Amino acid sequence: MTTEGQTAAGDTIVALSSGRLPAGVAVVRISGAKTRFVLETIAGLVPAERVATYGTLVDGKRNPIDRGLVLFFQGPRSFTGEDIAEFHIHGGQASVAALLATLTAIEGVRQAEPGEFTRRAFLNGKLDLTETEALADLIEAETEAQRRFALANASGAQKTLYLGWRQRLIHARAMIEAEIDFSDEEDVPGAVSDTIWRDVAALSEEIGRHMAGFHTAEIIRDGYDVVILGAPNAGKSSLFNALARRDAAIVTDEPGTTRDLLDVVLDLGGLKIRVTDTAGLRNAAGKVETIGIERARGRAREADLVLMLEDMTAPARIDPGGVTAPVLRIGTKADKTTAMAVAYDLRISSVTGQGIETLLDAIRRRADAATQAASDILPSRLRHMKLLEETQSFLERAQGGRAQELRAEELRLAADRLGRIVGTVDVEDLLDVIFSQFCIGK
Repeated sequence: MTTEGQTAAGDTIVALSSGRLPAGVAVVRISGAKTRFVLETIAGLVPAERVATYGTLVDGKRNPIDRGLVLFFQGPRSFTGEDIAEFHIHGGQASVAALLATLTAIEGVRQAEPGEFTRRAFLNGKLDLTETEALADLIEAETEAQRRFALANASGAQKTLYLGWRQRLIHARAMIEAEIDFSDEEDVPGAVSDTIWRDVAALSEEIGRHMAGFHTAEIIRDGYDVVILGAPNAGKSSLFNALARRDAAIVTDEPGTTRDLLDVVLDLGGLKIRVTDTAGLRNAAGKVETIGIERARGRAREADLVLMLEDMTAPARIDPGGVTAPVLRIGTKADKTTAMAVAYDLRISSVTGQGIETLLDAIRRRADAATQAASDILPSRLRHMKLLEETQSFLERAQGGRAQELRAEELRLAADRLGRIVGTVDVEDLLDVIFSQFCIGK
């Protein structure tokens, strides 16, 4: 990863921005001080700003590379804040390789590092850190819920919230310090601190409610966790395969076939659902199987929903043990029995498909209920949560019965932590971590 100093040195960067080849069209993007020179050299002109121009692209010996569209975006009115150009050519491996080789042969032009375009956008004030993180989430979004959540944050919703809180703290600190320094002046009200500290207490409560929504954000970004539990041969792997619509797990009559955790990801109503198959729960198990059982119980304790399966032809109720998530008790092998003696939430057959759609709908409804706060502004990263926790801690200490000077300092530290979330203060140590998560060309 290049450092800020290298970026400021004037390197012009280039990368394929359109993804895997071959493709119908490939987009090669270039950004930096030499963009105009590159356009004149490769395309023979600098197109009118934001107007697609069709022409022939040539190499250093004036041999044609390909014909395609060229676009120019003049800084600072561009994604990075610098001059940017895009070459839209045919998406063949050879054409793209020839264009990239020609571009990087120009002195001062080099291949971009992962996330370097977005990093320049941040350094040039085009994006804040929450917007860059949301942009990465938008690129990786697999479901409609993930797309909507990432788009809201990429549009600056988090930035507006956190900077608004920070401004309230800056104002509070200014008023408290004014009361300390100018308490004898007539235009500084002596009782201003009462109003300020009430607002600080209210802000602390707002941040607490905001932090409570983090698990909802985790479900949207990482998936709603559904874990399948049950005794050996209860039909766990058969159900897992039915949900995955493929033979993802081995199914036999031999107990203990599944010894490790198997995951499959579903898209139900625009929500990401992660389903985990686990080892059968029983006491008389070998060493390896026992490890699998412990892993099963551990995953179940972290689940959002547990499916507790029971073979209706030979009922053997299992205690999930330590599970705090909702549990759906499901009777399996409905194609082999009509027994109704035991009450189940659902009866299914993975062979005939009986009850599978009903089960999927039940999972979807629970996942939907778990993300009902998705329209709210939520903390979307552990980084945010850590800084919000520190902010709240400073606010709680600020409200303690200490000298006003010390309480004002706690307000400064709280405002500093909010500033670090959006990148307005002291974030250089975070940049490599954040932007390395991007693909090359973004």
